[in-house]
Amino acid sequence: MSIQRFNSTERMSPAVVHNGTVYLSGQVGTAGDSVTEQTKSILSKIENLLILAGSNKSSLLMTTIWLSDMRYFTEMNAVWDAWIESEHAPARCCGEAILARPTLFVEIMVVAAVAD
Repeated sequence: MSIQRFNSTERMSPAVVHNGTVYLSGQVGTAGDSVTEQTKSILSKIENLLILAGSNKSSLLMTTIWLSDMRYFTEMNAVWDAWIESEHAPARCCGEAILARPTLFVEIMVVAAVAD
C-alpha cells in the first residue's frame, strides 16, 4: 500500500495521496480578511496543493465547506462560482461550524482524483 504525504508537519499533512485519490486537509485564509479574500486565498492554496499532489481542480470529486456563519454563503459562493468549472463541479456540501479562530470565516476541504 503506497501513501504519499506532502508538506507534512508533526500535526498533519496538507495533502495525502492514496490509491489514485488526493485528500486535502481543511484550508483556511488569512484570519481577519473578508469572506471574499479568505475564499480566494483558500482556493489558490487548494489549486497549488492539488498540483503538488498530481491533480487539478477539474479532478475534484468532493468538497466540504464550513462557514462560521451561513450569512456568508452568498459571498463565498460568488468566489466559488467564478473559480469552479461547471462541467467539473464536484459533489459538495456546505454547513455552519465554529472554526479554529473567530476571525476565520471559511474553511474548505477537498478530495480529488489524481489527474490522468
